[in-house]
Amino acid sequence: MIAAKPQRKLSREARRVQLIEATIDVLAIKGYARVTMSDVAQQAGLSHGMVNFHFQSKELLLSETLTYLSEEYVQNWRQALAAAEQTPAGQLAALIRADFRPELCTPQRLAAWCAFWGEAQSRPLYQEKCGSNNAEYVEKIESLCAALLEGHGNPARVARAIRVTTEGLWMDLVTQTEPYSLDEALQTALACAAAFFPQHFHKGD
Repeated sequence: MIAAKPQRKLSREARRVQLIEATIDVLAIKGYARVTMSDVAQQAGLSHGMVNFHFQSKELLLSETLTYLSEEYVQNWRQALAAAEQTPAGQLAALIRADFRPELCTPQRLAAWCAFWGEAQSRPLYQEKCGSNNAEYVEKIESLCAALLEGHGNPARVARAIRVTTEGLWMDLVTQTEPYSLDEALQTALACAAAFFPQHFHKGD
């Protein structure tokens, strides 16, 4: 791990964000179970006492990190929908593209998400912090699929297929032995949508 240079004049909130970002980096390197407060302090270039001051325990630090990632994810797709064409196809395309924005899909963030998903001990925390956000996302994507299917098909199944394709691509980007680009991952997700809605999406090459 490469420790960041300490920044001494930060607000309390800015310091918390700095420590959460350091936690994301440590999660990506060591996984959920092996994260320590000392690792986070070293990564942030701060003292162990500074981490304890802002987050009194490892459990609280991990909880706040997951909240931070979850809120970032929700804000990302909500903003994408607000800026997109206001049609079911345009909205669905925006949801899919939002999942592969370079700012969201950094190697560190993808690995941190996988760390939370992969550890059994983090699952109750994940449900607590992300359950309602997941439900909102699922409801939105199902409603868009229902509008595009126009009564011909099962929108819940189609939405699930698109969602698990995206989640699988995220996992693949972390674990792949032969790298492919973020754009290739996006095109794969769009190809999944094209399989169900060929009149609105193109399968590409």
